[in-house]
Amino acid sequence: MAARVFRSLRLGLSLVLICFGGLLPQGLAQETAVTGTRVSRFGEYAGYSEARFDSFERTSHYLEMRDGVRLAVDILRPTKDGRVTDEKLPCIWTHTRYRRAAKGRDGRVRSEGDSPLWAPLLQHGYNVVVVDVRGSGASFGAWQGLFTAEETQDAYEITEWIAKQPWCDGQVGMSGGSYLGITQLMAASKKPPHLKAIFPMVAYFDLYDVAYHGGVYFDDFIGTWSRLTRMLDTQIVAAAIDDDPEEKLLQAAIAEHDANRPLIDILEPLRFRDAQDPVTKAFPYRDWQPAGFVEEINESQIPIYLWCGWFDSFTRDGFVMHRAFTAPRKIVMGAWSHSPSDPRVARDAFFTAVTEQRRWFDHWLKGIDNGIMGEPPIRYHSMRSPGNNEWRTAQEWPLPDARSTRYFFKAADSNAPSGALGRQPGPRGQDVHTVDYSTTSGTSTRWDNAVGGGFGYPDLAPNDAKALSYTTPVLERDLDVTGHPIIHLWVSSTATDGDYFVYLEEVDASGQSHYVSEGTLRASYRKLAEPPLEAMRFLPWHPSRQEDLQPLVPGEVVELVVDLQPTSNLFDAGHRMRLTIAGADQDNAETPELDPAPKVTIYRGGERASYLEVPVLTAAKKSGSDG
Repeated sequence: MAARVFRSLRLGLSLVLICFGGLLPQGLAQETAVTGTRVSRFGEYAGYSEARFDSFERTSHYLEMRDGVRLAVDILRPTKDGRVTDEKLPCIWTHTRYRRAAKGRDGRVRSEGDSPLWAPLLQHGYNVVVVDVRGSGASFGAWQGLFTAEETQDAYEITEWIAKQPWCDGQVGMSGGSYLGITQLMAASKKPPHLKAIFPMVAYFDLYDVAYHGGVYFDDFIGTWSRLTRMLDTQIVAAAIDDDPEEKLLQAAIAEHDANRPLIDILEPLRFRDAQDPVTKAFPYRDWQPAGFVEEINESQIPIYLWCGWFDSFTRDGFVMHRAFTAPRKIVMGAWSHSPSDPRVARDAFFTAVTEQRRWFDHWLKGIDNGIMGEPPIRYHSMRSPGNNEWRTAQEWPLPDARSTRYFFKAADSNAPSGALGRQPGPRGQDVHTVDYSTTSGTSTRWDNAVGGGFGYPDLAPNDAKALSYTTPVLERDLDVTGHPIIHLWVSSTATDGDYFVYLEEVDASGQSHYVSEGTLRASYRKLAEPPLEAMRFLPWHPSRQEDLQPLVPGEVVELVVDLQPTSNLFDAGHRMRLTIAGADQDNAETPELDPAPKVTIYRGGERASYLEVPVLTAAKKSGSDG
């Protein structure tokens, strides 16, 4: 645990930089130049509006909410030759947990106006407003939990306040990523009359699945976020408002942050989906997530553009949201993580997002007919190899042309010395494994990246050797897996419970095993039930209530059904597909360590045939491609 704490503190600066765009490549604000030709297509936009402004003016003040809590607000207004425009313009705003502006050691205040995500909006005639959520930054109050009713009501009041300002034309949108993306969906649930469109990036839908994947507590993710936000909340590095030059109000606000509740203290005791928070009396896995307000969000009919990544921590949530919402909407699923650290990936992800959000808001806030809603609603990367991706489009998800294909667990052979995967089930058999608690997916995973860490899975072959793996023969042709892999696992154990970490991998010709996707389930949480939303009924659903727990009986055989994070991965001809089942993920999840370690048996063949089910596209049935 000490190594985790050190790593978490070291990532603090990274989180701050991500929130302000500091990790993005320089020059992202430069877009396609306006020419005589009008261009409006994915990632390209020219000729529909002009970059009429060259800079911006930032002012800040406090805005008092209905209960007297004062929130710090930055107002960024476009300027030309040093003069603030007197035009009424549309406004895009964001509700941030990570400080609306920060004061550097040199005394310079760095705000969202310096971010390449926001600068093009200012240049093209939008006002930008940034607000610290209560209990953070320079805002007063105490933070009591994620997206509480009080915070969401603040978003309603702020939206309507913005619409009434003399510099706003009444058209209001929201943008931002991660926490700043989820606040948009929560704001939409309150149906503010002047909120006309939102652009949530890498946002979650289901809070329970963020903390407890299949009942397994991902303590490193939650603990790291808690420590980093505590640092941001209590150190005087946020920028004071304009009328507070001696920072007395800032210090008073930060003093109130001492009462902020660490997220880990809130969620660690709440291990079941129907748990109630004893302090706020809320049910966090209902009240603090967009999944709890689908009906209200749909009633608002506020247009939604979901910006997602295959290696984000909330990949599955993106497609579920797209299916659940009924407003005009689009979704992009790119070959990137939550906060890409590879400059090439970051440029692709963020430069395209910058262009797309401007196309989106030009259409919905300025009424510009740029054709964005005539394009397919789903756009995703088909990943062929690192850095070699192909954009495809689709009308619906899951893809109707994807053929469900089963790969059965089989006995080891000369090509797969641990265990084989094949299209036909083999004879009855079983594989016995003693759980190795040192297994890990690494320290730069999709979960680490979501809290400011790097991203890049190591060669998983050494980890596979400490677990149970099943591998196909060398593929004779490319295998296009696009959708949600699902595993049906027949197991028994010498223990009364156990955690099962399942990894889908691609093994290249050299034997290196590349991470593709993963899923997790604690055996006692294996009960299946009908999901609460129609949009989720194409996937297995574990209700995860205390009353649903089913402890293992040592030696008794049970079936575990686990859906993996969705993917679109082309397994190259000459490579192999592998499925690995481990009993721990040491660096990411909390798994009780038993002594002696339990023996786990996995069954194959017959009526207890364990198998992997993947959605496969044939060459003739692939969706639209942009090349």
